[in-house]
Amino acid sequence: MNAKLTPGLYIVATPIGNLSDMSPRAADMLRGADVIAVEDSRVTAKLLAYLGIKRPMIPYHEHNAERVRPELLARMRGEAVALVSDAGTPLISDPGYKLVREARAAGIPVTTAPGPSAAIAALTLAGLPTDRFLFLGFLPSKAAAREAALREVAGLRATLVLYESGPRLGAMLAALDQTLGAREAAVVREISKKFEEIATGTLAELAGRYRDAPPKGEIVIVVGPPGEQAPPEEEEIDAALREAMTRLSASRAAAEVAEALGVPKRRAYERALALK
Repeated sequence: MNAKLTPGLYIVATPIGNLSDMSPRAADMLRGADVIAVEDSRVTAKLLAYLGIKRPMIPYHEHNAERVRPELLARMRGEAVALVSDAGTPLISDPGYKLVREARAAGIPVTTAPGPSAAIAALTLAGLPTDRFLFLGFLPSKAAAREAALREVAGLRATLVLYESGPRLGAMLAALDQTLGAREAAVVREISKKFEEIATGTLAELAGRYRDAPPKGEIVIVVGPPGEQAPPEEEEIDAALREAMTRLSASRAAAEVAEALGVPKRRAYERALALK
């Protein structure tokens, strides 16, 4: 598929490490595009040189997206515009979704060439549950905002995936340990590159490892879901029921306590009747 592409938007995933990870279909899309919207032309130029492709590039990133987007949309009506990020799949932690949304609203065809994603690759390497996960991207750098974001997801029974930089890694791991508690985790670094590294352990262990030794490179943190909670003791259920029955009927108090403590409603109701 070296022929010129029909007009529209083409989302093209690029390697996150080894350049040979580029799929043949993705490379053909870049060859057939009239113009390539890039995050950093210096980074994409190296990939194009490796592939032997020469195509004009237009910078499109968070700092100029509002200004450049109308131009790209206009060009899509008569030209094939490929969208790439510096590494991985576009739209993951970047403003590309707005371009896709407006292209669809304008009736412009949108096609994707799926490929590498650091978040998914890290999940495959971490050895943690993958049946349910939540991607958090980059969390806020300020402590208060970061803690608020973590408390919002602390109770989810899902593996968490987030991006981080080397200088902030130790502080982030310590914040994760403080807010989420003792959990298994992995720090995955330089995926698909020469110095790929996977470090596993508890959040506390990893925080200690990187506290005074910030690593270089692209980093993904994978945090396992919370462990199973022990069932509540009879005394805890009774105390909760006594408090609830000062405000509610026995049946409504039982329903409230059952939901709050994760016990069967029948069990809570029987205890409520006994206490009453």
